[in-house]
This record gives sequence, structure tokens and C-alpha cells, in this order.
Amino acid sequence: MRAFAILFLKEIRSFFLSPLAYVVMGLFAFLNGWLFLGMVRAMEVRASPRGLVHNLLSSGWFWMAFLIVFPLVTMRLFADERRMGTIEGLLTAPVRTSEVVLAKYAAAFAAYLVIVLPVLLFFAIFRAVTGEVSAFHGGAVLGGAAGLFLVGAFHVALGTLASALTSNPLVAAMLTFVLGMLHYFLGFLQAFGLNPGSGWAEGLSYFSTIGHIDVLAEGLLDSRPLVYYLSFSAVLLSLTHHVLESRKWRA
Repeated sequence: MRAFAILFLKEIRSFFLSPLAYVVMGLFAFLNGWLFLGMVRAMEVRASPRGLVHNLLSSGWFWMAFLIVFPLVTMRLFADERRMGTIEGLLTAPVRTSEVVLAKYAAAFAAYLVIVLPVLLFFAIFRAVTGEVSAFHGGAVLGGAAGLFLVGAFHVALGTLASALTSNPLVAAMLTFVLGMLHYFLGFLQAFGLNPGSGWAEGLSYFSTIGHIDVLAEGLLDSRPLVYYLSFSAVLLSLTHHVLESRKWRA
């Protein structure tokens, strides 16, 4: 546990002492603030059957900015260690590989949570300033927060694995972004000539990030996203562990 805490704090300091962290946080908050304002104005002009939380979190513009966060947060986790030649010393130190993987993952996930926090604060600020209670309800905000938490856990694990596979942070970032986009668009395949009641359509809907967010952003509880994202996050971290273990034995 002590080794985990030391590695975790080291990664957190490394991230937040970098100017990149504040650039990412500032740009993400600005882009989503602009999008949030646009959503509010659109709902003033035209009535929407969905709430403000759902409209924001299901927007393609939100997801473009959202998916860019993960490569920037995770690309240096292991790729930098390999590029600088420090990965061998880290893996041969008196610390378990699982502790290294979990500490780096936890630090990246904590950084991600700090970056996305302003999105959730927008709703509290909106209600405090306007006093409007019909634009969304508290369950929708909690559901949206749960969705961002689960999807973030999965994508940070994906980026952790990508960073362990290469010694080039830019390659790791590109791999994370491409795989994240492929996963995002996987849920749209059911719209291309599939019978809505068929097994293929049902199967693809299970992998649909937007489908999960649609449900959670309405404040509805569903165990499927919880099982899906946490189990796949565990699988990705297990693969990362095996990649590093194989490198340790080759060394």
C-alpha cells in the first residue's frame, strides 16, 4: 500500500506540475461552457422533450472534446518511462507490477475527474443563477455523473494499456483516441440496416456508449453500464499488467 501511495502521488505531481494539465482543463471547460450556453439558448427558443443534462451529454460536440481528454491524460504513463529508459528500474524495484499499474491508472483517473468536474458544476451554477428547476432534475445530474465516471474509468484503462504498448507518447495518444472513437461509433452500427429486434441490434446496443448515457442522463438506474465498464476496465488493466510482466521477464 505504501508503494502504491508513493507512485500515485508521484504521478499526480508530475501531471499537475505540467502546463499541459492546465491547458487541457482550461480548453475542456471553455469548450463545454460554450456548448452548455448554446444548449440553454436552443432550449429557450424551442421546447425540448429531453432535459438539459441529456442534451449536453448526448451531443457529438461534447464527445469530440471528451474523447480527446484521455489520450492527453494517459499517453505518458508508461510510454515516457520506456522512452527515457526508466521502465526497467521501475519494474525491477521492490514493488509489484500490479501496484505500478494501479497507481498510474488511479492517478490518471483522478486527473480525469478533476478535468470533467466543471461540466457537473455548470448545472449547479445554472440552477443557482436562474432558479429554473424544470430544465433538469437531480436524478439526471447524478445519472450523468455516474455515466461520466464509468465511461471515464473504461477509457483511462484503455489509454493505460495503449501507453504500455509503445515507447512513443504520441503513438500512445493516437492509439487511445482511435480505439476510443471506434468504441463510440460501435453503438451507431445498429442504425445501419439492422432489425431493431434482432440479436445483432441488441448486442450492439449493449456496447453503445450513447445508449448507456441516454439512460443514465434520464436518472434511470441500470446495472448493465456498471457491469460493462467496470469489467472491461478490469480486463484492460489485466492486459496492461501482462504486457509489463512480459517486458520484465524479457529484461
